[in-house]
Amino acid sequence: MTNSERKKHKEAALKAWKTIRREKRAKAAESTAKITSFISPESIKKIKHPEIIGLREDTVLPWRGNRIVLPFDKTPADIACGMFWEVRWAYGCPFDCSYCYLRGTMRGRMKPQYVRTELVLQALDEAFEKIKTPALFNSGELSDSLMNPTLMEPIVDKFEEQNLHKIYLLSKCGTKNIAFLADMPRKQVICGWSINASVVARLWEKCAAPPEGRIEAANLVSDAGYDTRVRIDPIFPIKDWRIYYGHLLNKILSKFTPNKIILGTPRGLWKTIKYAKEANADLEWTQFFAEDSSWGKKLAFELRKEIYTFFYDKLVSAGYPKSKISLCKETVTMWKALGLHLTLGQCNCYGAKNLN
Repeated sequence: MTNSERKKHKEAALKAWKTIRREKRAKAAESTAKITSFISPESIKKIKHPEIIGLREDTVLPWRGNRIVLPFDKTPADIACGMFWEVRWAYGCPFDCSYCYLRGTMRGRMKPQYVRTELVLQALDEAFEKIKTPALFNSGELSDSLMNPTLMEPIVDKFEEQNLHKIYLLSKCGTKNIAFLADMPRKQVICGWSINASVVARLWEKCAAPPEGRIEAANLVSDAGYDTRVRIDPIFPIKDWRIYYGHLLNKILSKFTPNKIILGTPRGLWKTIKYAKEANADLEWTQFFAEDSSWGKKLAFELRKEIYTFFYDKLVSAGYPKSKISLCKETVTMWKALGLHLTLGQCNCYGAKNLN
């Protein structure tokens, strides 16, 4: 067999393999439609975001969204987070992390419920027509973006029908849930993985994929050509936290270079703690709170500053660009104390400036 023949044989085998994968996913989609718990349009209207605490009157938008695509613009004024767009394609999460704020979404119910795909696609069509400036749509705000790949695939494909907006996928899933991404790179999709130190994952993220599995999934998607990012949040100041989180950074950067890295520390909303207690979840993570803020309980200011300084120093010393690091749901005072550039009125993680 000549080299040319070998090449053609390899290409044909690859094409056949991809066809088989697509057919398997199509069959899985039929099964998913039969067993998945779908939420009614009437119920969607009644669901409130668990992190809406205060009201901001300074955000002026030409469109206020529909039931499924909505602006998150209720951040308290002293928090350095502006508006971003959500795609509420599902509610809840199978990973049931001890500290998860989603406990407050539906009064403690964590079992995923989905919006019917045709309704999501219709909502996106309206959003694409109404929103005239480039925007990043976060699909991982009220659920894990990759917890049901069969339902997410047509949603990400919808974004490929235009070139103005992008969708952000945020997940704690491992390699089993990324086949539809790895098989076909997409230009309007940004992938993000929430990854914590292994000791923290064993304590309070027991049902999620191990951090090593999340890193490998992110690496594979990055290799496939996707803009891939990492979220290290919440960072817990457990004993020897510098060692554990230093190891985490080494593991990530030795595998691939994230396009952006988002940092955050624990936030204790009263609803989160209330429903965690009712679910008999491990509440040891609440021991670190030392002060109140307009975004719930937080670590002491100086401890948070120490944590962020540690991460910035480690990343910059490893050659990672400081401009590609961001803080999530932090105070304006903290940004200023760290000497960081802040874009007021815009989400520093999912705002329009983060499209590239």
